[in-house]
Amino acid sequence: MTPITVVHSYPVWLPLTQTWMHNLVRSLPPAIESHVVCERTENLTAFGVPHLHSLAQEPAWRRWEERVARRLRWRTHLGFLVRVLRGTHAPILHSHFGTMGWFNLGAARRAGARHVVTFYGADISQVPHASPLWRARYLELFAQVDAVLCEGPHMAACAVALGCSEGKVHVQRLGVALDALPFRPRAWDGQGPLRLLVAATFREKKGVPYAIAAAQEAARALPIALTVIGDAASEPASQQEKARVLAAAADGPLAGKVVFLGFQSHARLMEEAYRHHVFVTPSVTASDGDTEGGCPVGLIELAASGMPVVSSRHGDIPDVLSDRVSGLLATERSVPEITAAIRWLAAHHNQWAALAGQARAHIESHHDLPTQGRALAERYRALLAP
Repeated sequence: MTPITVVHSYPVWLPLTQTWMHNLVRSLPPAIESHVVCERTENLTAFGVPHLHSLAQEPAWRRWEERVARRLRWRTHLGFLVRVLRGTHAPILHSHFGTMGWFNLGAARRAGARHVVTFYGADISQVPHASPLWRARYLELFAQVDAVLCEGPHMAACAVALGCSEGKVHVQRLGVALDALPFRPRAWDGQGPLRLLVAATFREKKGVPYAIAAAQEAARALPIALTVIGDAASEPASQQEKARVLAAAADGPLAGKVVFLGFQSHARLMEEAYRHHVFVTPSVTASDGDTEGGCPVGLIELAASGMPVVSSRHGDIPDVLSDRVSGLLATERSVPEITAAIRWLAAHHNQWAALAGQARAHIESHHDLPTQGRALAERYRALLAP
């Protein structure tokens, strides 16, 4: 099979919370040679790739040139990106996040590369919701890009609603490394603490205060133990959400008993997941329009591990979990429904293995990492077909 070189573009390679992007690149078959272009790097011990091109490693005069070019609005893309595209003779540029796709339009055009853009969440909901400028930019993007990839059918419909032609939009599900996720259906004897886990950055769309409030309500009749992995990001809105999280933790039977572990590595998250019974992750549409867009990868991974999941009818989550079949789904922001789901799981703990089995089977069929990598490679090849 003829090899294809693909250049992936994202500003920072790679934040700890974006394990899924590293998985996406490493899942591609050997016939796809991936090069990553970024402005700077972090966490390379966890997220190393063979062909990494960082602007931060370029001579000072090149970095200065890039800053001046963008400050004076000579171009929106990195000249460095064009140089890598030309130097590697890559026929495909893959921009990650819709905003990055628009910034990179000129780079794809100058290098003569086919352009693939993947949307992931806030870029397809919050950004156009907040900015008429970005709605116009997206129309420009959709007119010029060769393919728009979305995590699920809900997100794909959102792209079409924003003005992308249906023929350019494709569902490309995120894969998870199932070989690294032993299937261990959780079991609870109905006597000891029912251990609930919440794991998310403290952003409104994650619904963390609702998860904690529901745990507080469930604890009025059940022996609940609650662990929260995550913390606030630096921006003010996330700090405000942290205040709401802490207020929810202080109000009810679990006051002073909620265990906060802060940000943790993916490995530590999975260790804790196997020690807990139920994952509670009730995503919502934030007041600024931010959404999951698709389905959080953490939800997919924990469901695949055999953990019962309580979530919400939001984005593409119902495309992954079916209510009372492979998980429990509540209406967004409904603490009573989330509480009822936790109580249902407690009352039907003999059905957990069946729920977990259904979830694992669906994820094996739709989110297996090598399978999705091969599907992405075929999308690349289709773009280059005569």
